[in-house]
Amino acid sequence: MTDLSEDRDQQMFHKHRNLLFSVAYRLLGTAADAEDAVQDAWIKWSSADRSQVADPKAYLTRIVSNLALERLRSTRYKRETYVGPWLPEPILTSGDTAEAVTDAESVSMAMLVVLETLSPLERAVFVLKEVFDFSHAEIAEAVERSEAAVRQAAHRAREHVRARRPRFTTDRPRQREVTERFFAAATGGDVNALMELLSPDVTLWTDGGGKVRQALRPVVGATTVAAWFAAIGTVTYQGIEPADMNAELVEINGGPGMLFSGSGRVIATVTFDFDADGRIAYVHNVANPDKLQAVADGTAHDVGTR
Repeated sequence: MTDLSEDRDQQMFHKHRNLLFSVAYRLLGTAADAEDAVQDAWIKWSSADRSQVADPKAYLTRIVSNLALERLRSTRYKRETYVGPWLPEPILTSGDTAEAVTDAESVSMAMLVVLETLSPLERAVFVLKEVFDFSHAEIAEAVERSEAAVRQAAHRAREHVRARRPRFTTDRPRQREVTERFFAAATGGDVNALMELLSPDVTLWTDGGGKVRQALRPVVGATTVAAWFAAIGTVTYQGIEPADMNAELVEINGGPGMLFSGSGRVIATVTFDFDADGRIAYVHNVANPDKLQAVADGTAHDVGTR
């Protein structure tokens, strides 16, 4: 193979690299595993007979989907035996993602949590069909199943997700406004202001992974959740005094979120899901240090679907 053709093939892979990461991340829920899947896809691509590949995008998507499926199956037991709630690994995202409502919703922490309840096959089929708009035939080839099996899995997954995700979408400016008000109230210790922003039956999910102290069960109710966040500025956390803790608003998983840091490291992220009235219905707080590397490196990911 000539150097020119190798350069062309490298350029082709690079052209689709963001798409491959987007697929792998939605399938796996962790940036580290998604990056590994993309790297493994490159190895397979570079060693394949690419002269026989008619559609590089479909071919690469099939490779990364299969790699992600294998990894998802192998990690399923670890997630089921995880200490406390298992939440996806948060990532910083670019403004383009936030502007594309479908892209942002499909990569939101709330949606990724729902996807965790699907079987690996259902998750792959749902992501490829509903998010990336692949045909049933293309998906069947990608996951190495019959088209009939893919259609059945797609139906099951769609019904499952619909039952667990609200059918409304709070507009982006409203989400930003509520998040900014929550940020000010939490960092200022204003319980009453927090209560105004929370749905009465709001649920807080925290993920410390047994590495740092967090609630091992969901925290439910506006009063309890408001008290939890109002204490941020008054207690020492992971050895960091309140005066040495920094908080900032950032874009996480396609929406506005909060990032906490101190002593030169990221210590937690907080993201939100909203009800029909624009109040906060779910809060996802990731504090497991193993899951904060992607945020800590400061890279904003493009997780668009094209």
